[in-house]
Amino acid sequence: MQMKKTVLFLISVLFFGALRAQESPYTDTLGVKVYFRQGYSLLEPSYRDNGVRLAAFAAHVESLQRDTLVRVKSIRVTGTASPDGTSRSNERLSENRAKNIIAWFEERFSFPGVSFDAHAEGIDWAGLTALVETSEMPYRDEVLNILYNTPEWIIRDGRVVDGRKRQLGLLRGGRAWWYMAEHFFPQLWSGGMHLSCEIERRILPQPEPEPALEPQPESALAEEPGCESVQTPDPVVGQTPAPEPAAEIAAQPVVPEGKPFYMSLKTNLLYDAALVPNIGAEFYVGRGWSLGGSWMYAWWKNDRRHNYWRIYGGELDVRRYFGRRAAEKPLTGHHIGLYGQMLTYDFERGGKGCLGGKPGGTLWDKMSWGVGLEYGYALPIGRRLNLDFGIGVGYLGGEYWEYKPVDNHYVWQATKHRHWFGPTKAEVSLVWLIGSGNFNRKGGKR
Repeated sequence: MQMKKTVLFLISVLFFGALRAQESPYTDTLGVKVYFRQGYSLLEPSYRDNGVRLAAFAAHVESLQRDTLVRVKSIRVTGTASPDGTSRSNERLSENRAKNIIAWFEERFSFPGVSFDAHAEGIDWAGLTALVETSEMPYRDEVLNILYNTPEWIIRDGRVVDGRKRQLGLLRGGRAWWYMAEHFFPQLWSGGMHLSCEIERRILPQPEPEPALEPQPESALAEEPGCESVQTPDPVVGQTPAPEPAAEIAAQPVVPEGKPFYMSLKTNLLYDAALVPNIGAEFYVGRGWSLGGSWMYAWWKNDRRHNYWRIYGGELDVRRYFGRRAAEKPLTGHHIGLYGQMLTYDFERGGKGCLGGKPGGTLWDKMSWGVGLEYGYALPIGRRLNLDFGIGVGYLGGEYWEYKPVDNHYVWQATKHRHWFGPTKAEVSLVWLIGSGNFNRKGGKR
């Protein structure tokens, strides 16, 4: 009777211990660093092997998802920045870096049941402290004293009167700050992203043990042929394995992605409204610069009513994008540029006409030309759609003829030369974004 009670007690302990182990999973983390250029939140897979590490990380997550004993819960993306720049811009920069990482993953991989969490940490003070601690920089101890003991902001009577960044900037006449700016800050803005993956590893309940056998005499065991006495260690009931330390995903032999490609096709809605079909293209060449071109062609006429609406020609332009939106994504936000135009025309309404250049011949024989400066703003309106507003001011010149229709003939009246200074361009263009990663992302936390 006592033996049966002991067996039942052991079975109960094993059963509830297994349940406890199943209900108390532990958490692992995986880390990977993503590097950015200074002041930019644009993710470049080819920059410092970002694409290699991210692809290796994604492959590791996918392998974990195939493991029936593992449930990947969330991927937390933390964006950081270096101390140079304003606090507001660093917060915004770190937030955009995190969002761009998430967008890169969502476009290329599918992780069912996994949530992304973007966190903007701002200035990476912990990273800077670690770099100073392992360095032999001048005034190292004084710098560490400020990093350890000075709050980021010192507030008195509701006003910011001092702070960690200010004290570092004033230390030794700024020499310590400029040393860190040269040697440490690039590592912070280059390695300003840490992505961690939270994992729940489920422990399956242990199988119920078989009923204990009645002990047999040693002599009986010895008589069995081929039987060897083996010492089996007692199981530890309900023990949960210790969590493994955070692992850094190293570069794997994955072929990195090529350099990101951003371009757009567009049409000027103002020209379309004037019955002048047109199309344009713009190519991003890096660091906020783009090259573009456009062409228009309309050839409407009605000889009986003496109505002519003819114009064709093109434009080339160079643009420089700037501002917050431009830093987040190419071909978006404020832009200025230089443009050149070449066109010819033939407009007639009723009794008088105006013809650009000489009658007949090619565009080169009768072209008008212009150059100018432009300003505009490209506003996102959809995932791959922008509205680009712009106006240009410059010079438009060329020869043109005035004529009148008389007895089914066109009679020349005068030859004139145009020298116009003023607005020469107006644009409200519908823009279609083309290229890997060239799409607009909604704001807010994911």
